[in-house]
Amino acid sequence: MAHKKIRVRWWIFVLMSSFAMMSYIQRQSVAVAADHIMPALHLTQMQIAWLNASFTAAYAIAQLPGGLLGQRLGGRWTYVLVGVVGLLATLATPVLPMLLAGGTLFIGLLVSQATLGLSQGPVFPVFAVVAEKWFPPRRWALVNGAVSSFMNLGGAITPVFIVVLTEHFGWQGALLWVGVPVFLLTVFWAWYGRDTPREHPSVTADERAEVIEDGGQPPPMTLRRLAGIIGNRDIALLTASYCAMNYAFYLISFWSFLYLVQVRHFSGLESGLVGALPWVGAGIGAGIGGGLADWLAERFGARWGYRLVPMLSLPTAGLLLLLTTHVATPYAAVAALSLAFLAVELNEGPYWAAAMRVARVDTGAATGVLNTGANLGGLVSQPIVGLLSGAGLWSGAFFSGAVFAILAGVAWLWIDADRQKTLA
Repeated sequence: MAHKKIRVRWWIFVLMSSFAMMSYIQRQSVAVAADHIMPALHLTQMQIAWLNASFTAAYAIAQLPGGLLGQRLGGRWTYVLVGVVGLLATLATPVLPMLLAGGTLFIGLLVSQATLGLSQGPVFPVFAVVAEKWFPPRRWALVNGAVSSFMNLGGAITPVFIVVLTEHFGWQGALLWVGVPVFLLTVFWAWYGRDTPREHPSVTADERAEVIEDGGQPPPMTLRRLAGIIGNRDIALLTASYCAMNYAFYLISFWSFLYLVQVRHFSGLESGLVGALPWVGAGIGAGIGGGLADWLAERFGARWGYRLVPMLSLPTAGLLLLLTTHVATPYAAVAALSLAFLAVELNEGPYWAAAMRVARVDTGAATGVLNTGANLGGLVSQPIVGLLSGAGLWSGAFFSGAVFAILAGVAWLWIDADRQKTLA
């Protein structure tokens, strides 16, 4: 029996997913190292919140331009740009304290985090652009959920990775080591990556026949066309709902490690290991949610197939966030956080696949709008959670996440992924 060759699209998927994984290692490194950075650089917890917010604001601003850039330039060279600029920004954070001090240093750190946010803005919208070319529609929720699994794997690796490296090289050395895999990945992607199956020399005719190829670039973007995407009812509702969901996502992803250290009193390597567990739950949730949403969409249509997962899982996530601060033991808190993150991340596939089905050829722009909303939710969460947690009001911080998670699930009652937008 002949050995069946792995489709090239899956190697493209693995490389793009590796960018997603590294993007989360890069962005989470400062949050994980914060317990060492604050005393070393004389920063307050609120200043750490502003560093997080600096990244998030720039990341949100870069979503739509990043999606448009990827739609026009293609995934190959957009990801190279992501890798190069992100590498420079990552290295700047540990290097700046060697050159600057005081208020000037804090401004430099804000700029470096903002630059990292700008560099990573295109990562997920451009993934959707490339996935639309390389995968059939029946796999869109699966691959978008699976790329989020890699993203969350990056989040899971980061606490252990940074804690171990910090013990051996200090927090600055740990952040410098993050740049090595980013560099290697960027070089390999520049050599192997392609925008479409027709451009890759290893793609067979059989593989090309399995996907929809439109034969060229999408029509040039105009202001009228862009306004139609932004104003589309379903894209707007998806964006608003995703914004609310990501308030909870950013609460868990940026602040759970500090909560476990400060309130549940984990320390050392144990803090890294338990800090990884919510991300493991998130990775499992993202992978299951994408496949489940595709399965439901095939049986009930995209409208109800994509609705069912978020309408059930997001209120559940809210209840688990409320439970986190009320359980008695530290490990029960870790379990509640892990299950809450799993429930939140079940929804990555449905959100992104729904936006792709509505937008089709304008996937880059539409998912750029979608992820702008996501990061506005994160931007709102950073100062609120920073203020509440800094005052010791962790219960209030988790309560706010629960409210937003429930609102996100309810919004799906008005979203119809079967209703494709009319091109302007």
